[in-house]
Amino acid sequence: MSVPETQPAVLVLTALPVEYAAIRAHVEKRQELVHPDGTRVERGRLPDSAWHVAIAELGMGAERAAALTTQLINWLHPEAVFFIGVAGSLKDDVGIGDVVVGTQVYEIHGGKQTPEGFLVRPKALPGSHALEQAARSAVRDMPGVRAHFMPIATGDVVLADAESEIAAFLRRSYNDAGAIEMEGSGALRAAHLNGQLDALVIRGISDHADAGKHRADASGSQERAAQQAAGVAVAVLRKQRPRGSSSDSEEGPHPDRAGGGITYGGDHIDLRGGTFHGPVTGKIVGRHPE
Repeated sequence: MSVPETQPAVLVLTALPVEYAAIRAHVEKRQELVHPDGTRVERGRLPDSAWHVAIAELGMGAERAAALTTQLINWLHPEAVFFIGVAGSLKDDVGIGDVVVGTQVYEIHGGKQTPEGFLVRPKALPGSHALEQAARSAVRDMPGVRAHFMPIATGDVVLADAESEIAAFLRRSYNDAGAIEMEGSGALRAAHLNGQLDALVIRGISDHADAGKHRADASGSQERAAQQAAGVAVAVLRKQRPRGSSSDSEEGPHPDRAGGGITYGGDHIDLRGGTFHGPVTGKIVGRHPE
């Protein structure tokens, strides 16, 4: 099915069926769309918000996530991109059921092997400041969520041994990372390379990235972690309104990104303090006043 005239405002991506099910439960009036190359999304509405949401299950791996995120961005033209799902904890104080919001995402496999050892060449991509701020605000009113704002490591590895060489490498080279997962850097890089879109990685912790991973997964920890991550993503979207939404006025004046003025009521701009002295009003179309 082709894309309808009204484009989705936000793209929420997952890797696993359990992650997809967690976010799908929040989206109403879903309609399946099929890209000419076969990639499928469901597009619907997030209740009690102005957002149209497109959700997709991409499968595992950063390279796959990067390629398919680019495809979906070019097709659907979203305002923002989220990658949500489960992850393993890399910190003793980041527990199962907690949520890690990625302030930045590391690509952990870049480096140079030398006779002296492996020399890390870190690559890090920041999450969207605006979405991170919305997340910080949203989780304050979510008593059932314990959230951490810290870096996330992305690597093509399922870590189930805390004493392994890769675990020691992470502690040595990426010691501030709170979680490890497999897709976030790919999705974030695609968003940055395709118009500098707002993007954020949100992960629920399902295990401690150690030998207890299988036991934790069998207990239902992945379902709980995915639901926590999806809940935070939904809370962020209800906090962060789409660009141009007339409901922005509910939170008072907002700076106009194009002209440096202040918008009031969603469709006026006040240029006091600018080139003109005194109020000058005009209708805002997109990002530029007429």
